[in-house]
Amino acid sequence: MRETRRFRGISKRLAAHYLENLGGERVDADADRIEGDGWHAELSTEVVDVAGSIRLTEVTVDFEGDAETLEPLVEQFAQKAMRAGG
Repeated sequence: MRETRRFRGISKRLAAHYLENLGGERVDADADRIEGDGWHAELSTEVVDVAGSIRLTEVTVDFEGDAETLEPLVEQFAQKAMRAGG
């Protein structure tokens, strides 16, 4: 299974930290790849225009793994990421 999610209001560093708290380990120093038991996630960032001159950093997380493991992981991560900005 593969799923891509995008989040605004968090940094790539914080996203990597959340994934580590969910059982993952950083594969590289830049935190571009986090691996866990039965899953892995690729992280990337992009600055996006929101409205007028307002720009935000958007973190993209590409999750991949077996469905039984990945579905609850993605949901838990999304809950953590949504609370980050508020």
